[in-house]
Amino acid sequence: MTATRPMVSPSQVVGPRVLGYLGRAMSHEMSAVQQYLTHAGLARLWGLDDVAEHFRREAAEEQEHAERLTNRMLQLGAMPNASQLTPVRAGPSLIELLEADRLLELRAVDLYREAAQYCAQINDAEDRALFHALHDEELSHAREIEAWLDRLRREYAQAWTR
Repeated sequence: MTATRPMVSPSQVVGPRVLGYLGRAMSHEMSAVQQYLTHAGLARLWGLDDVAEHFRREAAEEQEHAERLTNRMLQLGAMPNASQLTPVRAGPSLIELLEADRLLELRAVDLYREAAQYCAQINDAEDRALFHALHDEELSHAREIEAWLDRLRREYAQAWTR
């Protein structure tokens, strides 16, 4: 028989504002999983199998972020709850899907920057490190999407000028 550990009251371990950031982050990451899976399905319907696979990989990465957040919340004695899912943004073209994904990633960058700054102010090194790492990963995603959009826009512009 294994002994169960009592849950620690989150307020004894970390302030409510940090828990709020963790909850918002969880909702954001689960919303991102939902959006990327939707975009993967649309890309597959459009016959863009490589793009669909890319979106599925992005969904898996966002799910990994959610897992890291879940683990941290459990360490703090809080139950994860992604209760504020945002609606999926999509469109009738790959460019519109990517624009929606860029906005999604930029919202995450803003959230994680704010959370990391707050944690730095209250000397919460562990949560600051988590939010900072997620910030950097989401910023990298946003830059990759922007580069992809730039390539597509150049290709479309060249096609129209021929």
